[in-house]
Amino acid sequence: MHVGVLQFELVIPWASSLKDKRRVVRSVRDRLHREHLVSVAEVGALDSWRTAIMGVACVSGSASHVSGVFDRVLDKMTALPDAHLGEVSRQILRGEDLEASDIGEDGLPLWTEEERREALSDDDGDPGERREGAA
Repeated sequence: MHVGVLQFELVIPWASSLKDKRRVVRSVRDRLHREHLVSVAEVGALDSWRTAIMGVACVSGSASHVSGVFDRVLDKMTALPDAHLGEVSRQILRGEDLEASDIGEDGLPLWTEEERREALSDDDGDPGERREGAA
């Protein structure tokens, strides 16, 4: 599994209100999601009239597929008539490199030992099989 994250800046020089900016952002977000099956969100510069920071996420079995999707997304952003493409950053992570954690943001375990045992016993697989990481 490969997880790609693309972040780019859109500059909308003609925008004179947040309403103008939101019109462009909504159009870009909907178009990218529809045409490339990626997740898209405005992630920064939320109060700026003329700048939008957009984030795009893509998950695939192939890093080259993620890279190709991002190339096509950036080609579309370069050709936008309503905005100019600013700074761009991209990162592609391998699933094996992602850190698995059972600890939440608050530092507490996500699961109690009882919940973990219950989830393992509810597994539809062979009761003789054990899941990886099971106690």
